[in-house]
Amino acid sequence: MDVPRRSGRKLRMERIKNEHIKEIMGVKGKRDIIDIIEKKRLQWYGRVKRIPEEKIPKLIMEWIPLERRKRGRPRETWIGVQADMKTRNLEPNQWRNREEWCLVYGRRQQLL
Repeated sequence: MDVPRRSGRKLRMERIKNEHIKEIMGVKGKRDIIDIIEKKRLQWYGRVKRIPEEKIPKLIMEWIPLERRKRGRPRETWIGVQADMKTRNLEPNQWRNREEWCLVYGRRQQLL
């Protein structure tokens, strides 16, 4: 609730209930917030996959470290994006067509 509370410019010291913050932000439940995160993740994934190979975000996304990580925190991966794609019935290379990709994750295209 920290992000919606900050976006709504309400401090915790004001003692405003979470339900009221969700009403202010136009978010109805927990699933709505998760859905927004999934949409943004798919939006970023499609954007990075379409940029040229030599750009830094693309290099970082496709980089695989050579050595093993130490014990503790697991390696960050794009498995979450693949799970989002599976729930929305997306094909692995569907990101190539930008217009179709934008319609899938819920973003409207601008009319030319």
